[in-house]
Amino acid sequence: MKRRDFVKYAGLGSGALMMPSLLMGNNISAEALLNPGMDVAIKKSLADIALNTAKTLGASYADARIGRYLNQYVFTREDKVQNVVNTESFGIGIRVITNGTWGFASTNNVTEKGIKKATEQAVAIAKANSKIQKVPVKLAPVKSHGEVTWKTPIKKDFKKVPISEKVDLLLSANAAAMKNGANFVNSGLFMVNEQKYFASTDGSYIDQDVHRIWPTFTVTAIDRANNKFKSRQAMSAPMGMGYEYMDGLDSEKLDGPAGMKLYRGSYDMVEDAIMAAKQAKERLSAKSVEAGKYDLVLEPNHLGLTIHESVGHPLELDRVLGYEANYAGTSFATLDKWKTKNFKYGSDIVNLVADKTQVGSLGAVGYDDEGVKTKQWDLVRNGVLTNYQAIRDQVHMIDQKESHGCCYSQSWNDVQFQRMPNVSLEPGKEKYSVNDMIKDVEKGIYIAGRGSYSIDQQRYNFQFGGTAFYEIKNGAIVGMLDDVAYQSNTQEFWNSCAKICDKDDYRLFGSFFDGKGQPSQISAVSHGSSTTRFNNVNVINTGRTI
Repeated sequence: MKRRDFVKYAGLGSGALMMPSLLMGNNISAEALLNPGMDVAIKKSLADIALNTAKTLGASYADARIGRYLNQYVFTREDKVQNVVNTESFGIGIRVITNGTWGFASTNNVTEKGIKKATEQAVAIAKANSKIQKVPVKLAPVKSHGEVTWKTPIKKDFKKVPISEKVDLLLSANAAAMKNGANFVNSGLFMVNEQKYFASTDGSYIDQDVHRIWPTFTVTAIDRANNKFKSRQAMSAPMGMGYEYMDGLDSEKLDGPAGMKLYRGSYDMVEDAIMAAKQAKERLSAKSVEAGKYDLVLEPNHLGLTIHESVGHPLELDRVLGYEANYAGTSFATLDKWKTKNFKYGSDIVNLVADKTQVGSLGAVGYDDEGVKTKQWDLVRNGVLTNYQAIRDQVHMIDQKESHGCCYSQSWNDVQFQRMPNVSLEPGKEKYSVNDMIKDVEKGIYIAGRGSYSIDQQRYNFQFGGTAFYEIKNGAIVGMLDDVAYQSNTQEFWNSCAKICDKDDYRLFGSFFDGKGQPSQISAVSHGSSTTRFNNVNVINTGRTI
């Protein structure tokens, strides 16, 4: 399944059938999700079996990850429940360095016997691979953290919320959409709890409890007389939060242009569904855009996907080095550009940061899957490319001595490798609202929500659509547009960045199922920004053919 297809279809009930079987795990009851799992003292003793066995067999380094991955997915369509899925996956993954070479093995037999066998396999693999390894693995040092814990700061555990309450919420949103003009609506709730225990020969024993949630829907309105239909996706963002995200109690509703309701804090799904139905109907009669150059006003739920594809992926060091090309290629942002220390990735106001600590984000954890304490660091500062995303065995390649803490595995059964942290655009420093921005635009388009996209194999030339489009003329919204997509290249686009709203407009977008690697793995990552203006960008009409 390609990443772009996950973005398109993950909100549908049928999305459950498209997910990797390992992500789903073994089917269990909703009550079994509440099982507290293995005691941390037992995890430590079992992890020590792996570490001691590895050292006895000659490994110079070893780490063990005991993981329990719990998922609950609820899918509905109109007035019916399509599916409720509860799964659990449990096991241990063991990674070693022997003779300067990595080896990895895993097992769901989490007993002394099973762990010893898997460790022996990991060491044997490393020794076999070492015969063709030309350059030994070089790990950046990491301090011993001892025994520590980290938890997503949730207020309400989704596992304790009755399924009936979740179903009622989805069906209420569906009913609200149908009452306001929708002909079809699919909705879903994705809820994840990762209980991860990491131990290494560096002396760290780290127990983490990670929560994520994603409410989503797709509303469709039909014009039967003209054989047309238009859809609008939810304006929700996947979040690293508990079920309190769905309460709407702490929702800060930002009034966007043309009556748009945008959300920060918790999410009002019913209100968003009402607006979605109205906008889907409005799109049926919206004016088709005239191709040409426009100033684009991009809201965070839309801009997050552009950041993801044109900044997040091309600044992964393995893509830059050509070690990774799966899921859409390598990178134009090669080391020679970085070494000049003056490569203009964007305009002077563009500051892009990587961050694994941002509260509420999908990528927020205390420690990565190598036991490195997470942090924030610059990727682009004042428009200049300053750094990449790198892990323990990569940072020496860019003359750095400390891992960035962005190593991750989708499960105990997969080896950890470099994954994108949260990558975000810093808000503007001066007071400046969306309405202020629109007043400053003579000929432009306001774009909200993500849509279809395409990007080339070096993450350079691209095309992005969206969910809702509004024409701006002489400083005012004058009506809805349709058939809008913009084209640019990464450097040209970010250098056209002319203005960024302040922190009061800052919000998160998220990708729940971001794919990378071969064999492929998924991860969850957020991208924050305020509404941002890009000047003189090429817009095409996607509804017309030549």
